[in-house]
Amino acid sequence: MATFISVPLKKTSEVDLVKPLSKFVTAAYPASEEQAEYLRAVEELNKLRKNALGRPLDKHESSLEILLRYYDQLCAIEPKFPFSENQLCLTFTWKDAFDKGSLFGGSVKLALASLGYEKTCVLFNAAALASQIASEQNLDNDEGLKAAAKYYQLAGGAFGHIKDTVLSALNREPTMDISPETVCTLSHIMLAQAQEVFFLKATSDKMKDALIAKLANQAADFYCDAFKQCQYKDNLPKEVIPVLAAKHCIMQANAELHQSILAKQKKRFGEEIARLQHAADLVKNVASRYDEYVSVKDLSDKINRALTAAKKDNDFIYHDRVPEVKDLEHICKAVLVKASPITPPLSQKFTDLFEKMVPMAVQQSMSIYSQRKAETVNRLVGTMRETTNLCNGVLASLNLPAALEDLSGDSIPQSIAEKARSVVQLGGLQSIEQLIKDLPELLTRNREILDESLKMLDNEETTDNELRTKFNQRWNRTPSGDLYKPLRAEGGNFRDILDKAVQADQVVRDRYSAHGDMIALLCRPEDELNAAIPSANPTKTLQGSEVVNVLRSLLSQLDEMKKERETIEGEIKAVTFDMSATFLMALAQDGVLNEEQLSLSQLDQLYGAYNQRVQATVRTQEELLGQVQVYEHRRRLGPRCCNACLASNVLRFYVMAFCKPGDLFLSPSFFYSSLLLQFYNDLTEILLKFQNKCSDIVFARKTEREELLKYLQQSIAREPSAPSFNVPAYQSTPAAGPTPAPRTVFVTKPQPPTRPPPPSIIPQAASTAPTNTPATGPPSSNPPPMAPPSQAQGPPYPTYQGYPGYYQVPMGYNPYPYGQYNMPYMPYQATPGQGGYPGAPPAGQPYPGYPQQPPQQQPYYPQQ
Repeated sequence: MATFISVPLKKTSEVDLVKPLSKFVTAAYPASEEQAEYLRAVEELNKLRKNALGRPLDKHESSLEILLRYYDQLCAIEPKFPFSENQLCLTFTWKDAFDKGSLFGGSVKLALASLGYEKTCVLFNAAALASQIASEQNLDNDEGLKAAAKYYQLAGGAFGHIKDTVLSALNREPTMDISPETVCTLSHIMLAQAQEVFFLKATSDKMKDALIAKLANQAADFYCDAFKQCQYKDNLPKEVIPVLAAKHCIMQANAELHQSILAKQKKRFGEEIARLQHAADLVKNVASRYDEYVSVKDLSDKINRALTAAKKDNDFIYHDRVPEVKDLEHICKAVLVKASPITPPLSQKFTDLFEKMVPMAVQQSMSIYSQRKAETVNRLVGTMRETTNLCNGVLASLNLPAALEDLSGDSIPQSIAEKARSVVQLGGLQSIEQLIKDLPELLTRNREILDESLKMLDNEETTDNELRTKFNQRWNRTPSGDLYKPLRAEGGNFRDILDKAVQADQVVRDRYSAHGDMIALLCRPEDELNAAIPSANPTKTLQGSEVVNVLRSLLSQLDEMKKERETIEGEIKAVTFDMSATFLMALAQDGVLNEEQLSLSQLDQLYGAYNQRVQATVRTQEELLGQVQVYEHRRRLGPRCCNACLASNVLRFYVMAFCKPGDLFLSPSFFYSSLLLQFYNDLTEILLKFQNKCSDIVFARKTEREELLKYLQQSIAREPSAPSFNVPAYQSTPAAGPTPAPRTVFVTKPQPPTRPPPPSIIPQAASTAPTNTPATGPPSSNPPPMAPPSQAQGPPYPTYQGYPGYYQVPMGYNPYPYGQYNMPYMPYQATPGQGGYPGAPPAGQPYPGYPQQPPQQQPYYPQQ
């Protein structure tokens, strides 16, 4: 079987997709069946990643199908989720496929919060697995050849797609295995191997030699391009380069072999021999240099047999001139391979887990459309309310309709009685005081949430800046200051809102101070209210006059107009329209969304008629208020009673103390404080979401920071501990042993002389010398002393007389270092009749001055 190159898989770390994606789904979609379906889809996506990347994969088509399905799912969810560092932050860590690591540093790896990085690495693994599956195919049958060609072309297309998209997907320098230069080389290798498979298929099918030669020459060209790129960049393992060089020569030799057959058919025997000689030289070069990688024995034998036969025929029959190799015609090329296009879905059984979820572009357009719709509704409703407030203000300044109430009796008007009952039902003065008391506490709580959120961003940004200062260019992730700009802008908006809320709180307190007495009066029983209003003189009132009747008719028309506005406001708020279908259709047709044009056109259709009705009510109100002012002026010119004026003024204060919550001029403290309380509660929920967003991004940045710190520590550990230096000239001479470090002196100790052989011990006979006569010398059997060595061995040793049984050591001899003598123990043998030492006591007597030993005790030294 031919030798083919396969690519190893990249390894990744485990990533929890459930928590961040579920949090986004929960926040973006309300609690419903749709949300539950998306949460189940998130669980399935996490399982799919574990199956595709969390376990070893077999070299089988089913494993490749799992990888491609996960890649298709990533492509499907990319436009549907806001994957970014400041929104939905997921950090993916991948190791270099070709880096085997070191003992202390580990493998080279890169961690990025980018879904494009995950897609690139998954596609790389799919291409690598496809190359492994292709290399395992049986090339002796057609099915194996077809499968191998298919997978090699898929791998080539995947590597080529990575080359075109990796830089834009990562926005930073990638690892070596997925760099554009490396994947471009791998793409050329895969296409070259696919071309070789087509060559093998054509050879097995015994196609024409001209076509086979073209296929082989094109394969040699592909291998040559890949070999040059490997030599230029040196970005692949060293074992790949010899294989590429050998394959280039083998494919060229095959092309020359089949082209020689074609030359023989055309009676060009000299060209046949020249091409066979060139093919033999190529194969011989492979056998001599790359024999451990590729075996070419069969091809070499085939070429040599053809060359021998061709030379024999030409020498005896044809005598054709053999041209030089450089003079031969170039062999044509035929490209049958093509990189498979990478167009999702690549999996045959792919089903989008988030099929019902609209893309982020549509979601963003829907969000902007919702804002535009809310602005349109608020503008129309605001116009009507402002006009209504203006009408109420004008009538209040004219003391209408209170001036037209019947004050002839002893009871208060029915309208004032209803307002008093409403105030009592709402809790009266105590409710307003409790609401005003709760406002500062709610304000403080919101401020604390906002301050804590911004403090998390500040702490993480400070840490990032310190590490950036420490590592300089090595700290190459996105600065936290740039990443947190949108969040800081959002936090600034919240702070402005809180500052304005403080001003609104002061307005509530001022209005409560102004109208507190009247609100307290409205909370009293009805008889006290009657006593507080002076009675008017029936004879001096204008009840039943024509002016009063006209004023009442005009006020009735204004009331009808206000009711109509309330009806229009309800209809405007009830208008609904789903723009997602429109946006999806536009995105499918044009590929882009012109949200502004589509939204404005649809809003004009929905609210154009309501806008005209609102403007009509504004014009009608202007006409009615003009007539009311005229007739009220006429009424005031008529005779009136002081008591009626006094009663009218009291009623005017009652009206000022109680007004509708929508009135801007005379709104009471109760309704203002209620609105502020609701505002603070709603703002608390919004700030808690903002705090969760800040917490999530800070946690993601912390994880990314730890991964980058670990990678930098490993990189520093792999660096050499000391810089290299040039060896001086005087140390350049090769020596037998290692060269010592500079300025280090080694002193060699002098070796002692060879140890003499042990002396032979011969028992001595009894000596006849007198008892007190000392021995004059060593026994006759003691060898003579050795001559002193040529070098000094220290101070001279003193000479002592020997004793029987002992042997004199040569002068200055030291067979062991450090003056240690390790002579064997020789027992003392007393000579019969020999006297003791000088001054010694008689035999058997103890030495004087020493303690006596007990007779029963054994001697200290054992008896010999």
